[in-house]
Amino acid sequence: MNPFIYTALPTRVIFGRGKISEVATEAMRLGMKHPLVITTKHQASSGLAIIKKSGGVAFAGAAMHTPSNVTEEALAIVSAEGCDGTIALGGGSSTGLGKAIALRTDLPQLVIPTSYAGSEMTNILGETADGAKTTKRDSKIQPESVIYDADLLDTLPDNFAATSGMNAIAHAVEGLYAVDGNPIISLMAEEGIRALATALPKGKAGHNEALYGAWLCATVLGSVSMALHHKLCHVLGGSFNLPHAETHTVILPHATAYNSVGSPNAMGRVIRALGSKTAAAGLYDLAQKLGAPLTLKELGMPEDGLDKAADIAVANPYPNPRVLKHAAIRQLLDDAYHGRRPQH
Repeated sequence: MNPFIYTALPTRVIFGRGKISEVATEAMRLGMKHPLVITTKHQASSGLAIIKKSGGVAFAGAAMHTPSNVTEEALAIVSAEGCDGTIALGGGSSTGLGKAIALRTDLPQLVIPTSYAGSEMTNILGETADGAKTTKRDSKIQPESVIYDADLLDTLPDNFAATSGMNAIAHAVEGLYAVDGNPIISLMAEEGIRALATALPKGKAGHNEALYGAWLCATVLGSVSMALHHKLCHVLGGSFNLPHAETHTVILPHATAYNSVGSPNAMGRVIRALGSKTAAAGLYDLAQKLGAPLTLKELGMPEDGLDKAADIAVANPYPNPRVLKHAAIRQLLDDAYHGRRPQH
């Protein structure tokens, strides 16, 4: 047994179908009497019931990548209305805005996720200003409470659920070989992969188990460092504007194949969780089974951008179980561009 340090996340988790009914009680427990209820425009109508129950005020302007101008607009409402907390309903856009407000005000947060993305269990915030995205970590960013209710996911399109779920699995795979990993996180990661791999092919019938798996994977994301896979996805998203969850879905099997040599114990856990012969091919086969995208080409990645992506990826490498070599990373990206099935 290797030495390790483990710090439990402070977020309170309320899990189960129908638990949305507890939103007002949980908001009051956090001291909220007049919260800002955050949604995107698309989910504005879903926030109305929460506003009525919690005595809150609506802000339906959450946007991808948490633009600073949107945060300033929301903060003006917080100040004018005397809001004493935030309730974020939705995916990463709503959660990110709640986090951005908390970073500046230290107001309590209640998050109600409607995807498998996992931001709600981390103290990480990515914000965009003047065309550049920066990432921050701070204890103020960590939400105080999260309500996971699979009833809210039953209208998810299958293709969105598939890529959101593969994105969640990516957190767990990288957690298994994280430089600051520990036995508890490894248990959560393996169980999270197993739950999602089992539940996602079931569609709506699997939403409750998939949400359980996503919570575990999100806890992994918030607890340890990520490595090559996330580095590549940040490069492809930031420099080529590729869609977030879809990019994670395409890259995951190939990054896993790259790291398989340097992390045999982690690969063994992935194989056990998937019930596959190899980790990388098992992840590829799962994405294919779900009808998820398999190539960077179909996501809009220009083939002549692969060299640039490889250059950026090796410039400031994350800690990784296998040394990053430009030629090998370039080959990884080429395999992902064409969607070749990993051979190991």
